[in-house]
Amino acid sequence: GVRVIDLTRVLAGPFCTMLMGDMGAEILKIEEPRHGDDTRAWAPFVDGWSTFFLGMNRSKKSVALDLKNAGDAEALRRLVKTADVLIENFRPGSLARLSFGYEDVQKINPSLVYCSISGYGQTGPKHPLPGYDTVIQGEAGLMDITGFPDGPPTRVGVAITDYLAGLFALNGILLALRERDKSGLGQHVDVGLLDALTSALALPAQTYFGTGNAPGRVGNEHHTLVPYETLPVRDGLVIVAVGNARLWGKFCLAIDAADLEHDPRFETNTDRMQHRADLDRALEG
Repeated sequence: GVRVIDLTRVLAGPFCTMLMGDMGAEILKIEEPRHGDDTRAWAPFVDGWSTFFLGMNRSKKSVALDLKNAGDAEALRRLVKTADVLIENFRPGSLARLSFGYEDVQKINPSLVYCSISGYGQTGPKHPLPGYDTVIQGEAGLMDITGFPDGPPTRVGVAITDYLAGLFALNGILLALRERDKSGLGQHVDVGLLDALTSALALPAQTYFGTGNAPGRVGNEHHTLVPYETLPVRDGLVIVAVGNARLWGKFCLAIDAADLEHDPRFETNTDRMQHRADLDRALEG
């Protein structure tokens, strides 16, 4: 029973609306007529379709509209009157210049929930700039804690910034719809990629604020748990994740190394942190 006008492209917005479609919403994906969503042209292709595009746009209805064309713009206004949600990821100010900013749309349909996803939010010193995942990963500090200590900062293997922003956008939209149930009015949900990723760095930030020391890169190890890492074995690597004291005892029993459990160097997690190199050598053996 929820109709969504989807004016987004590439990843963060399409991921958000894809999830809404999975929940049963009707998604009207508005695309410019000549090329559509940028990802339609991104390889690899299966039967002529971009796998990226298909992966983010299931269960949507595609509508081709050129918003600079008066007739197409009027068609979108008619759709706005029937919609519950409009979500867009244009550069801030772009839709307002086409008379589809939040204030414009609110006059057409006061109950509409309007969600904007951008690199740096709708206000602030960097709001006019485009936002790309790999730039945001570096700027937010994620790359500073990703990779090995003797190597360069490393990008996470998926566009995590976009996925997080899409999830925050979904959360904001659902909250706004809940509020609308009471007030009858929509509101503007403003999500920035930098904001979304920074929120996921709360723990390393707290370490820095509390101690003055940046956590740095630790490869496949963990900043606060030991053993919680990859260890070499005869035929490759094994992942070990000992998350609490109970598991430490069970782990030692499982690998036939009960003597390690009460070794004073390894008895508590703090002990194991202080003697990580010794423990790694013992476990590898």
